[in-house]
Amino acid sequence: MTGQPNRQHPSTMTRREAIDCITGRLSPLYDPREARSIARLLVSERAGVPVSALLTDPGAELRIEGLEQDIERLADGVPLQYVVGAAEFYGRRFAVREGVLIPRPETEELVDRIVRSEHTAQRGSSRQAGEAPGTLRILDIGTGSGCIAASLALELPEAEVFAAEIADEALAVAEENFRRLGARVTLRRSDALQELEAQFPEPFDLIVSNPPYVPESDRAAMHPNVRDHEPGVALFVPDDDPLRFYRAIARAGRRMLRPGGRLWFEIYEQAAEAMREMLAGEGYTDTIVYKDLFDKDRITCSRRK
Repeated sequence: MTGQPNRQHPSTMTRREAIDCITGRLSPLYDPREARSIARLLVSERAGVPVSALLTDPGAELRIEGLEQDIERLADGVPLQYVVGAAEFYGRRFAVREGVLIPRPETEELVDRIVRSEHTAQRGSSRQAGEAPGTLRILDIGTGSGCIAASLALELPEAEVFAAEIADEALAVAEENFRRLGARVTLRRSDALQELEAQFPEPFDLIVSNPPYVPESDRAAMHPNVRDHEPGVALFVPDDDPLRFYRAIARAGRRMLRPGGRLWFEIYEQAAEAMREMLAGEGYTDTIVYKDLFDKDRITCSRRK
């Protein structure tokens, strides 16, 4: 009965029937493989069983209240993460709500690069006299759901982690995630474009940011579930100044980073050369551009002189 959602209410279907029903409802929005993946994840989430159980026992009956409402939201283009209120990121579950950017796999790669770099780095070269040898001070700018800051705080427990955010909804969600995950992060309201130094007078060894970077001209080409439901202020930048956030953070970083401190960015895939030039012009050295899993330029790491 694939693609025939009205013959039987999903809450009384078997697992297989529910997945087929949801897949059919989502087929106008997604390709068949993605639609089925979303269907399995929704049923897994609401039934409280792993996806593997849906495959090994597809004939088991489902009794889930509110499943039809979930399907309707998905069919309207609402991302799955907003429907279930959570997203997986770097092995942990983060709360997300509409108004807060959904964490991406590319950002997991940014976190992983930082974690691996810090695990192998020589400690102490940029520490001021009198500090504990293992102290590492990190600032995440535009923390959103808090996924970067929380992951770094939990993966680098010796670090002192701070997070900046301006949006009310994101501040609430980030605070919730820090508390629930037990991540020791100091969260402060701050505008990435103008208030950073006043709100964060501490000297930092590492600044990281995944700021808005998609040019406004790319909006129409984005998938509707991103374009129409995720916060535009966290995604888009003007075509005439696409590096505005990077430039502002880099300039603030010249005064906020200790000598030799590192500046990490997630970047737009077509902006690598422009980023190199901007960072060099702002006085940063040793800029490295890393590719993501899709072989696209996605991450930069630079060093303050």
